[in-house]
Amino acid sequence: MVVLGPNRYGKAETRLVRVLRDGGVHHIKDVNVSSALSGAMEDVHLAGDNAAVLPTDTQKNTVYALARKHGVDEIEDFAILLARHYVESQPSVHHARVEIEEYLWDRIGEGQDSRPPGERHSFVRSGAEVRTCVVHHDRDGTTTVTSGLKDLVVLNSTGSEFSGFIRDEYTTLAPTRDRVLSTAVSARWRHLPRDFRSGTSYGFGASYSEVRRCLLEAFAGTHSLSLQQTLYAMGKRVLETREEICEVRMAMPNRHHFPVDLTPFGLDNPNEVFYAADRPYGLIEGAVLADDAPGAGFAWE
Repeated sequence: MVVLGPNRYGKAETRLVRVLRDGGVHHIKDVNVSSALSGAMEDVHLAGDNAAVLPTDTQKNTVYALARKHGVDEIEDFAILLARHYVESQPSVHHARVEIEEYLWDRIGEGQDSRPPGERHSFVRSGAEVRTCVVHHDRDGTTTVTSGLKDLVVLNSTGSEFSGFIRDEYTTLAPTRDRVLSTAVSARWRHLPRDFRSGTSYGFGASYSEVRRCLLEAFAGTHSLSLQQTLYAMGKRVLETREEICEVRMAMPNRHHFPVDLTPFGLDNPNEVFYAADRPYGLIEGAVLADDAPGAGFAWE
């Protein structure tokens, strides 16, 4: 017997740039929106009947229309607005997942711009870091919000060790008491359940800034015996500092920096010259959660 399993469909990576014109002072919101819908849609798979299907092109248009009608402030609030719209406007849609990536821009010359306040409309991309969120909304009214970031590149030039590991016949790595530790942090943190309603601001921007600060401070302030230890310290700092967060998940590739052997050239190398290898790399992943976190082990995706 063959049966239909779990399924969903949607519009991936709808690119939206919204310019808010406050007189001559402009503000940029640059986002990438992906939606996925599921529900009473067996007939489209089993019989090719599209009566329950909201076209993916319509989902794309909805992003643009709601951006114009409601604006785009915090990406979590906009994702909640979209997810609730899909579920509450279409009887066949029982669950909506909305993921948003935000690309950050800084105003050129901020704080030292000689132009008058009414002429500030030039921007520069703010590094490689990307702000993220994923919102799930069900027909029963349950909303789950996870915020996050990716490609946050950090480096400690000292204060990191790696020793005492398993050694077998294939081990060539030498223990080290002083190494460069670098990674590109991808982190997602789950907000405690609340009555998230579209059109209401829940302070996601301030929460994001504070979580990011906690991650950076813990990375910089931990004398690392392993990247795993650093990951746990970063998640622990978030949970001990931010009461609205109940779980943090991170993926941290180890961007290896190997000291270059300069002895063939008659030179020493007191941990000053390194080869930065892009692959292969160690990949450390883990979750840190409050012991009373609701829904521990929830599959965020």
